[in-house]
Amino acid sequence: MKEHFTIGIDTGGTYTDAVVVDAAKREILASAKSLTTHGNLSLGVIDALQQALGASDIRTQKEKNRKFDVSEIALVSLSTTLATNALVEGQGSSLVVFLLGFNDAMVERTEIAKAIPDAKIIRIDGGHVYTGKEQQALDTDAIREVLASDKGKADAYAVAGHYSVRNQAHEREAAELIKSITSAPVTASCDLSDSLNGPKRALTAGFNAQIVSLIVQLESAVREALHTLGIDAPIMIVKGDGSIARADSVMYTPIETILSGPAASVIGARYLTGEKDFLISDMGGTTTDVATVVDGWPALNEAGADVGGYRTLVKAIDMKTLGLGGDSEVEIDGLQHIQLLPNRALPLSMLAMRFPHIEEELATALTANSGMHSALQYLLLQSSIESSDFSEREQELLSVLNTEKPILFREAIVSAKDRSTLKRLISRGVVRMSGFTPSDAAHVLGMQSQWNTKAAFSACELLGRATGYVSNNNTAEKIQALAQKIHDAVVTKSTRLMIDQLAALSFSENDLLVNAVASGNPLIKDLNITFESRIPLVAVGGPAEIFYPNVGERLGQPVLIPRYSAVANAIGAAVGHVKSSCIIEVTLHEKQGFQIHAPDEVIHVESATRALDIAKEMAITAVSHDLITKGGEVQNKEDITVNIDRIEIPGMEGDAGLISAKITAECESHAS
Repeated sequence: MKEHFTIGIDTGGTYTDAVVVDAAKREILASAKSLTTHGNLSLGVIDALQQALGASDIRTQKEKNRKFDVSEIALVSLSTTLATNALVEGQGSSLVVFLLGFNDAMVERTEIAKAIPDAKIIRIDGGHVYTGKEQQALDTDAIREVLASDKGKADAYAVAGHYSVRNQAHEREAAELIKSITSAPVTASCDLSDSLNGPKRALTAGFNAQIVSLIVQLESAVREALHTLGIDAPIMIVKGDGSIARADSVMYTPIETILSGPAASVIGARYLTGEKDFLISDMGGTTTDVATVVDGWPALNEAGADVGGYRTLVKAIDMKTLGLGGDSEVEIDGLQHIQLLPNRALPLSMLAMRFPHIEEELATALTANSGMHSALQYLLLQSSIESSDFSEREQELLSVLNTEKPILFREAIVSAKDRSTLKRLISRGVVRMSGFTPSDAAHVLGMQSQWNTKAAFSACELLGRATGYVSNNNTAEKIQALAQKIHDAVVTKSTRLMIDQLAALSFSENDLLVNAVASGNPLIKDLNITFESRIPLVAVGGPAEIFYPNVGERLGQPVLIPRYSAVANAIGAAVGHVKSSCIIEVTLHEKQGFQIHAPDEVIHVESATRALDIAKEMAITAVSHDLITKGGEVQNKEDITVNIDRIEIPGMEGDAGLISAKITAECESHAS
């Protein structure tokens, strides 16, 4: 009898991880890490999979000398931080957002202009009122005019209608029209949330449309990698609530994968530690995410995930996300204060590993009398994205950067216009820029060694000389001291984040007591400050072993860093469950009877009891279908839980006083 194994893959901003898991026996058979190849994601996935499959000692399971058979791979599950990183860094497709029936105040409340500055916002007559009745006729001619004038200038579109959750007709019609004319991906807000908050639904739809191409590319890359390795298995993706679903079911709702990587890390940490109640911190290359786990599962933020300071309406684990990671760009201001910027830079030690000539160039730059800081800034073309949205100036700059090796910023960028052009290309994820990072500092301190340590030393000295931290006297000691200060800055910020999460508060940056503990100097005159957590502290992610032992020292208790912590996300993806939920509302009609607001129609029913019965059956049917679509299975109807939240007139019997009700059906299963 063949055994069945699951592959978990996590594609992050810096690394792609792969694990082979025997879920039935709760065994991790192998793990591997490979650099994420942004220009062609499949290369990093193939490399990680080949390493993991080559390292799997499956022979001990049955026959000592038998070879590994890829047909025994029953499932491939994927988690990713690409969507989260893109939103935090403001990357993604060029975008047009159509708002149907929105007034000026509603448009402003969407915050789209702030959150997605390059998005074009178009108001169109249409939309519905609270009951689902048409507010205005949909102005399809206006949509056609906009598409004709903007032909080829947008890569994606989003549509949000006033009260579309009460009646989806206008959103559906507008989306189909846009798709038929442009063939571009179109996001309808009603597919993402059942919230009545139209402005937030619009923002969520805009974010979703912005990152569709990223997830499409990722799914294609994984599928290509599996085909190359001869693996024929369904592909699942971890959603932001920690559940998994078939990749094709979330392909065009990628906003559901924001916090996918962190959600997978929570599931993986629970699996690795066996803890049920704990605080987890997941540090990657770009972000650090913290969450509290209660009774084995992270709490969900019903209001939606908050990423980059903006609230979405997609249900996700209740987690704080901060732009802090191993690849955060380090900047030193005029007062010699160390700043950890939220954007990700290419670590120079990693760049020099990939392009060995950079080691020599950094060393040579130390002999110059000027330009030391600019010697740290290389530009590297990351992707060969084809888009008609590139301007002539952008195409010119891309042609300059289209070489086999990185180019110094100062050699490629010669004017203010070049700078603004580069900024746009970086925001699109097409170009990356190098800089000194905490990962480079860790190489200087001997805490990491997988990349080019000599380049890290040269880069640290260049940064120190450019900012006055390092001089000709005691140079080696001062380089070490600067690297240690950068390391300590990461530890301090990470400690603060854990303190905030433990207290469920956001302490002021000037809070004297918190700063004393977080900085590692807890003595204020004759007062020694200590904080004590009542739950275990767990850290996972690639940089966890570098920074979190010191975080534990400052908080007065060890931080648990389990074996395989560096690939916890991939493990969480491999052991996840499929979940589904469906909400159907029943409301009192303005004249008589009740309205059932089903996904595809509004149904009028005279009796409250009849309306509730129909809504319940519709919710059960919808959740069963959705679970199967996502890759799960429903053994029987008893597996589905149904909750009815009622609003009614007090003192009336039965359903006579019903005003409205929300029927929620939920179900969970293993992947089928």
